[in-house]
Amino acid sequence: MKNLLTFLYIIIFCTLSSYSQEKKGSKEKIKTLKIAYISERLNLTPNEAEKFWPIYNTHDENHRSLRSKLRLEIKKSIKDKKLINTLSEKDAERLVLLKLTVDNQIHESKKKFMEQIKKVISYKKIIKLHLAELDFGRNLMRKYKNSRGN
Repeated sequence: MKNLLTFLYIIIFCTLSSYSQEKKGSKEKIKTLKIAYISERLNLTPNEAEKFWPIYNTHDENHRSLRSKLRLEIKKSIKDKKLINTLSEKDAERLVLLKLTVDNQIHESKKKFMEQIKKVISYKKIIKLHLAELDFGRNLMRKYKNSRGN
């Protein structure tokens, strides 16, 4: 099974690499690659995978939504980097408070996720999940840097 997951990961990675220049659908391809990467690193049993992925996907989407909400609000308030100097102190305070609120919501979301996921996978696998997410992000950024450099 591990060999099959490794093979699947390699196939998906190669497919993603060949389409890296295309913007359309790249988020979905990255998500697919991330799922394969995490699956390989965690070596989930079929029973664990069946319970793990719905919880993980819900958490990931919630986390993504919160970050997107914050970015959108900041972009809306500061349309151009030069405009940050013209931002009123009141608006700046509102943005800082919004960031703190969103950070708190993300923290609460992570706590809830841990409470749910510890019933499905071991603490060792939770640590492996965290490391897999970090490694995946680093690998993705490295690949992006290399593709931008060429």
